[in-house]
Amino acid sequence: MKAAVVDRPGGVPEIREVPDPQAHDGEVLVTVAAVAVENVDRAIVAGTHYTAAEFQSALPAIPCFDGIGHLPDGTTVGFGGLRPPRGALAEHVVVPVAHTVPIPDGIEPPTAAALSSAITAMTMRTAGGLTAGETVLIQGATGVAGRLAVQVARLLGAGRVVATGRDPAALKEVGADAVINTAVDDEQVVRAFRENAGERYDVVLDYLWGRPTELLARALVPDSFALPKPTRLVQIGESAGPDIRLTADALRTSGLEIYGAARNAATGMATAYQQVVEWVLTGALTIPIVTMPLRSIAEAWTRTDLRGRRLVIVPG
Repeated sequence: MKAAVVDRPGGVPEIREVPDPQAHDGEVLVTVAAVAVENVDRAIVAGTHYTAAEFQSALPAIPCFDGIGHLPDGTTVGFGGLRPPRGALAEHVVVPVAHTVPIPDGIEPPTAAALSSAITAMTMRTAGGLTAGETVLIQGATGVAGRLAVQVARLLGAGRVVATGRDPAALKEVGADAVINTAVDDEQVVRAFRENAGERYDVVLDYLWGRPTELLARALVPDSFALPKPTRLVQIGESAGPDIRLTADALRTSGLEIYGAARNAATGMATAYQQVVEWVLTGALTIPIVTMPLRSIAEAWTRTDLRGRRLVIVPG
């Protein structure tokens, strides 16, 4: 069968012939229908993600570890549970039966493959405890997940949505009330955070970390003795850097609370998934995607023109 193979750290996947996988007890053969290529997949291939060691030690290997496919009886499922060197960017995969879940009727495989981009935004509720009427700040709203987060915040009833990003017109089009440009000097960024907070930011969904979040923490420190209500920051990504300098007063006096995106995931993500599926089925939420065939994986992997659309690899 054909598969996309990476043979060195940071390499671009190339199509190669590899042996067909064989299912054993407790496993099932899946014909792959759609695989979303996300930032985490690129980071694992590059060796920069904290989980990259297993993939790097198995090179040459096939990237991506979940997707959408068809069982031998035709049932469409989401699949996961793949371990290097086997990955999802192939014509067929073998996965544990326990790592398959039926896809609801009405959602096409390419859209189903990209659902996770919207589900991460649901952490503003599962981890951040968002309630209707609260103010949400989306840190890093230019990308696919960030733009979807703006829409999800609206669908969850946020009273005000502020976004940081490079495309103000597009972000306001999907529901942002205000957009902050972080590509200016530090004092301007701090001022913009304060001016756009209103009474406060109740929940921050943070895809950036690094400098923008360090400046946000500075902006949250009050100018006088105060008892501010909490700002619950949910940490999801680190596209602006893996580290921040956090001063003591940013925690002591600002009300800042920091949570990882996995907080309450075990109890809340199943409901979050069903909510996203319902929005997609009713048309309340649209996930922008670009599909490309497996044979074009090298071209697809290096694209820089996606502009807020999720890349999904399909057969062909």
